[in-house]
Amino acid sequence: MSLTELLGHVGIFGGAVMVCLALLSVFSVGMIIDKHRRFGLASRQSEKFKPQFKKFLHGGDVQDLIEAGKLHENSHVAQVVSAGIIEYDGVRQSGGDPVASLELVTSALRDSISETLIQLKRGLGFLATIGSTAPFIGLFGTVVGIINAFRSIAATGSGGMSVVSGGIAEALISTALGIFVAIPAVVAFNHFTGKMETFQVEMNRASSQLVNRLFKIPELKELDVEVDEVKAPRVKKEGPAYATR
Repeated sequence: MSLTELLGHVGIFGGAVMVCLALLSVFSVGMIIDKHRRFGLASRQSEKFKPQFKKFLHGGDVQDLIEAGKLHENSHVAQVVSAGIIEYDGVRQSGGDPVASLELVTSALRDSISETLIQLKRGLGFLATIGSTAPFIGLFGTVVGIINAFRSIAATGSGGMSVVSGGIAEALISTALGIFVAIPAVVAFNHFTGKMETFQVEMNRASSQLVNRLFKIPELKELDVEVDEVKAPRVKKEGPAYATR
């Protein structure tokens, strides 16, 4: 019996289950395409932003980094770095002590990472739900199809193929559709979850590098000044002693 003939024997309830699975499949494919596009765009823009960020880490200008962040708004790394550097620049522009703004910058970076992760995770829960429930929806249609097959046997008193074809069609097609819908959703969910972990590591690394660049370098400069001040009197004291000799 061909697939068309099987579908012709499907009952109303079995057809409703199949339509539901077909709609879930369409939504799943649409979500997979959208997340693939968004994740790919974020990766590409982050790769373009990283050279500008490295330039800043090696002594670049704050305004140049802010402008680079505006040009790569879809980059997860740029979003986090921009939040921190804008907070730092705001304190500096207001006349406050930039070194004392460590807590504000750290809070801005942490909030930006959380917000970016929420944006990236949007839709993944839907994929996880489809991947976990689609096989059970298909199994439900399978059970109903088998019940209809036995009801047809009981009603006619015979078990010919023409009697049970409708129920068997519902059972087989529902099972196949449930698995067909679930597999891509589960694979895509695992793939995007792995990408999310990579993005989170990149954002954490960028935030740490930014904090080190903004706050540890000024501390080192102050330490060098103090060391020079300590050495200067010592040279003066050693000068007369050497002359006495």
